[in-house]
Amino acid sequence: MSIYSKIIATKRTIIPVEILSREEDMTRIKEKLSKKVRQLFKGSLAIREVDAGSSNAEEHELTALANTFYDSERFGIHFVASPRHADMLMVTGPVSRNMALALKKTYEATPDPKIVVAVGDGAIDGGIFKNSYAIVGGVHEVIPVNFQIPGNPPTAKQILISVLYMLDLLQKKEGER
Repeated sequence: MSIYSKIIATKRTIIPVEILSREEDMTRIKEKLSKKVRQLFKGSLAIREVDAGSSNAEEHELTALANTFYDSERFGIHFVASPRHADMLMVTGPVSRNMALALKKTYEATPDPKIVVAVGDGAIDGGIFKNSYAIVGGVHEVIPVNFQIPGNPPTAKQILISVLYMLDLLQKKEGER
């Protein structure tokens, strides 16, 4: 069974706090990620980031993935400009009423199957803006979500650990089939 059928079969999963607080060497995390990306995505995992109304804290952490310390490009994780080229959508922030339609259109433009990740507390349930008149709610109120990365914001390292955890889950599901 392919990675894509596993993605479709994956229910929403919150990345456990124990996983996020793991003290693991960045070199080891990068090696594991590189290996998983090669195995599951033929060497390149394309991510489209969507800011649905965040405070920009999560975007700073996602941007940090491209700096020289994390260097996500080196091990096959690429941020792409078009959802049509994406394997994964990372959505940040609570979904504002003005962004709900744009988020839905981005989701529809992403080829099937797709992995949707809510990054940060705002994206999970609205965060501090929950129940505001301007907020629809968490990402799951607008589009289906496969994974949730808690934190306000989660650090770049926590995001990498979470991606590794997600890929491990997808690979295990493939082994079960």
